[in-house]
Amino acid sequence: MSVKPFLKIDHVDKIFPLGGGKEYVALRDVKLEIRENEIVSIIGHSGCGKSTILNLIAGLDTISNGTILLEDKHITAPGPERAVVFQNHSLLPWLSVYQNIEMAVRKVLGDDLSPGEIRDHVMKYIHMVNLDHAKDKFPGEISGGMKQRVGIARALAIEPKVLLMDEPFGALDSLTRANLQDHLMRIQMQTGNTVIIITHDVDEAVLLSDRVIMMTNGPEATIGEVLEVNLPRPRNRLELQHNEEYLRCRGAIIEFLYSKFAKEDE
Repeated sequence: MSVKPFLKIDHVDKIFPLGGGKEYVALRDVKLEIRENEIVSIIGHSGCGKSTILNLIAGLDTISNGTILLEDKHITAPGPERAVVFQNHSLLPWLSVYQNIEMAVRKVLGDDLSPGEIRDHVMKYIHMVNLDHAKDKFPGEISGGMKQRVGIARALAIEPKVLLMDEPFGALDSLTRANLQDHLMRIQMQTGNTVIIITHDVDEAVLLSDRVIMMTNGPEATIGEVLEVNLPRPRNRLELQHNEEYLRCRGAIIEFLYSKFAKEDE
């Protein structure tokens, strides 16, 4: 008996009107099935529709043609079962680390939790991202990497089924980025969320993902290839540097991006 996909993107187009009867076809006939508890990266050159796909899954934009289903339910608007972490952490500067997370929890889960349960719930996710020592600090008092950890904790604290991440580590230095990648892998093993990550980074895609979705160039971008990453978890970046499967996957993505779909203007 076949198992229904957890998240299904079914023949999706996204067309933007430009005025004067003209239009821009960003995505054409995108088809993808994502499994529960899977980490999937979407990679491609600028303009390939990566963030557009994420916005459609999040319900932040409308589909022109086709459907997106989460557990057989049509996605037509934002919902708490899908949380988004952007490159910009989007924290409220007048609220502390604790208060930024608490606000989201109260909004989504407040009717189901007592005040004491809310505090325990918020602290659970603060602890998960190792920020107990900074819970009373304000965004202006913590580093960029810590801010992004708060953003991740806030997204996870509403207990979404799908965590959507739009280049979440792109603005960070390489050491902080590596640290947060390790945090994400550890947290996903604890929570079991389905995670979809938009990235430009080949090594990040292979390190984090169960599958890498490679997009063709826009306009009318679509899925060019899907790469299975057959690496067991937990993963150690140092041990993977000479791993044959890691190198195979890395090479396949580079071949796709810089040979099959090279883009001269980047």
